[in-house]
Amino acid sequence: MLPSTSVNSSVQGNGVLNSRDAARHTAGAKRYKYLRRLFRFRQMDFEFAAWQMLYLFTSPQRVYRNFHYRKQTKDQWARDDPAFLVLLSIWLCVSTIGFGFVLDMGFFETIKLLLWVVFIDCVGVGLLISTLMWFISNKYLVKRQSRDCDVEWGYAFDVHLNAFYPLLVILHFIQLFFINHVILTDTFIGYLVGNTLWLIAVGYYIYVTFLGYSALPFLKSTVILLYPFAPLILLYGLSLALGWNFTRALCSFYKYRVK
Repeated sequence: MLPSTSVNSSVQGNGVLNSRDAARHTAGAKRYKYLRRLFRFRQMDFEFAAWQMLYLFTSPQRVYRNFHYRKQTKDQWARDDPAFLVLLSIWLCVSTIGFGFVLDMGFFETIKLLLWVVFIDCVGVGLLISTLMWFISNKYLVKRQSRDCDVEWGYAFDVHLNAFYPLLVILHFIQLFFINHVILTDTFIGYLVGNTLWLIAVGYYIYVTFLGYSALPFLKSTVILLYPFAPLILLYGLSLALGWNFTRALCSFYKYRVK
């Protein structure tokens, strides 16, 4: 069961935080605290972050129960510990180096690919998707009777990171073992295996994103976040019928990037 919310002594009689505590709960203060902890590794709970990564594969609902607990104890939905982001960055670096090795890239080409993947694919695209989902959820999904509530941008970014991690492991790690000897062969089995991994990875991203927003009690109609499954399955079937190989396209794109 989730822990019950306790009444904080800093709350005034009318239920409003005093000025000092209100300042601590502003978005700017939360962001400053998060960034400050980013360089204090001893204060990070890497064991708990690793636990979350495991459960994002086996039971992602359990991960979002912890977000409920954080809201009740710290009055914020978003993570206040950057340990998950640090571990994700390590996974991203190691898997990208593995990708460079599998594609027979040189040292400087691999470094260039790593910079592209970290700062453009992960950070840049992540900021874009998070901001878009933050805007859409606050604009269209908040219940009418809950207009005083809003989705924190930091929480939207956390949802993206949660959804991105399984996709990263599937496409940037598991797929590496099949690229040269299975996926990139000009056979039906090749693009069947490759495109199926893409289906699972993107499907995971959609599902974990849906779980993240459906966990917020003040949002409505979050089931629409599952609608992309329809065009995803359609695209998957079409790719098999026409012989499209998404992994081959990704490898060609990575090689083009580092030229």
